[in-house]
Amino acid sequence: MPSYPVPDNEVQRLQAVAALAFAADTPDPALDALVRVAAQAFEVPAAVISLMQADHQVFVARVGVDVSELARHESLCNPLLMAPQTPWVVEDLSADPRYAAHPLVQGEAALRLYAGAALCDEQGLALGTLVLLDTQAWPTWTAAQRQTLQDLALIASRTLQTGRRLRELAQLAEVDTLTGLRPAAHFQAILEVELAHAMRTGEPFTLLELELDGLDAIREGFGVDAADTALRETAQRLAHQVRLGDVLARLGPERFGVLMRHGGHEAAEGLARRVTQAVAAPLVLHSGDEVGVGISVGMAAYSDATESLRQLQSEAASALGEARARNARRWQMFAVTH
Repeated sequence: MPSYPVPDNEVQRLQAVAALAFAADTPDPALDALVRVAAQAFEVPAAVISLMQADHQVFVARVGVDVSELARHESLCNPLLMAPQTPWVVEDLSADPRYAAHPLVQGEAALRLYAGAALCDEQGLALGTLVLLDTQAWPTWTAAQRQTLQDLALIASRTLQTGRRLRELAQLAEVDTLTGLRPAAHFQAILEVELAHAMRTGEPFTLLELELDGLDAIREGFGVDAADTALRETAQRLAHQVRLGDVLARLGPERFGVLMRHGGHEAAEGLARRVTQAVAAPLVLHSGDEVGVGISVGMAAYSDATESLRQLQSEAASALGEARARNARRWQMFAVTH
């Protein structure tokens, strides 16, 4: 058990935070400006905008603070995540028994004022915080000061959300140059969003992993261009089989992925049958030669037992391995064994 309080919606919260992971690596001038404005408006020496990840707090913008992150158990912001609707203000940390012995209070930082407001997304999930810090204790905060702090946190949150949407739009514009399908990175991002949605609503979805075989033989017998032609044609056949609203992507040289929304076992197995039948038809090369490729399909359906995307992908990969071993039937649904 962690030494700090954890919100009931922690799983969903971390999924939402993961979609903003880019902010930790890519400084945003707008956020940098916002912390400067906050510090100047309240006349404090330090201000930070942070994202609270599973085990540490990352400062995506800061002024007057030397470190770029803190271990989560060292953070002063954990109580704010438990009640993100209103600011959390401690006018004198040294006089509060909950914080008096904290290293940031007793140590070199010698903090006295903590004033924070949560950065919440559209679903109300607390992604991080906007915090003002001072080495001097403050008198009681007014309602107007608290409202101003919350307004600044709202601007910070919307700035982060806008950055996320711009990145998603940029990913939508990216395609695999050979097949015209979505690339693996885009598919991964879509899966993360879909899993978070399923965890909130319980709506089912199924992940399919598909792997071709036979392209090496075509490459050796007819050349690279012929193998590329066979791959493009196979990708088109796959695209014709997926339903409107489903997502098809190229995950590797001979591997594809399908996100099947609003579909359980029967619908996914029906798609797998259609895919194997479509791919089984001979391919005609520009030379007039007929060639063929095989395909194996592994499937894993979201359920109440699904705890992470990594788990679901592992289940799909395991089912794919079983499907490759079944020469008569080239698809397999992951099943839990006891």
